[in-house]
Amino acid sequence: MGHRTVHYVAIPSSTSALPQRTQGWQDALRAAGRPVPEPLPGGWSPRSGYLAVRSLLADRSVTAVLCGNDDLALGVMRAAREAGRDIPGDLSVVGFDDSPPSAYLNPSLTTVRLDFEGLGRACFGLLHRRLDPQNAPAVPAWSEPELIVRESSGPAPA
Repeated sequence: MGHRTVHYVAIPSSTSALPQRTQGWQDALRAAGRPVPEPLPGGWSPRSGYLAVRSLLADRSVTAVLCGNDDLALGVMRAAREAGRDIPGDLSVVGFDDSPPSAYLNPSLTTVRLDFEGLGRACFGLLHRRLDPQNAPAVPAWSEPELIVRESSGPAPA
């Protein structure tokens, strides 16, 4: 959509390995030949998203922010409004998880939808297979993540 790069507000990692969402963001930017800025550490709450981007938004060349979850995106959107940045006119904001309120924000949040219920069934199936390989049913499949495009994202400003 013409953005020079996409900044990322990361959720905390539960391991020492690079989290998959961070890796995916870096891989996508590299594949597009775009600069890969340092991820901004976030937490799990809207407040941590708000605090993570306040100084970043003073830079008008920042036109896109991906957030590790929808709660972070909520805080980023608040910080953007306070900085006088129009969403999506000046800044595109994208979340992750498609939490129920995301469709009802103003503007509604573009986000990545995950099939948490299907993923939970698959995890339970793998555990069942590990504990009782002779009697475990086939591991159910779950759907791939899906980009849900709503109002918070758009082309880079001219």
